[in-house]
Amino acid sequence: MNFQLAAFQFLAGGMGGLVRALVGITKAQTFNPDTFKFQWKSFAITIIVSIITGQMAGLILNADWRMSLLAGYAGSDFLESLYKLRFAQIIK
Repeated sequence: MNFQLAAFQFLAGGMGGLVRALVGITKAQTFNPDTFKFQWKSFAITIIVSIITGQMAGLILNADWRMSLLAGYAGSDFLESLYKLRFAQIIK
């Protein structure tokens, strides 16, 4: 396995997650600069999951860093939606 390609996949997955996290923050319907509290734990988990998702997608697909970037962006969104859906079912 090419180490340089793996490093690009790793970074691209993280960048996809970072973009997704920043988009999520800016899209928040309850965003008020006066009362906004940044949640570091949620942000860090999003980035870590995106790195792992991007790396795995790159390894499985044997693709370049652009596929890892896409997987890091969409993968964290998919996992977050799945978690929210499952959490709502557990509460009911």
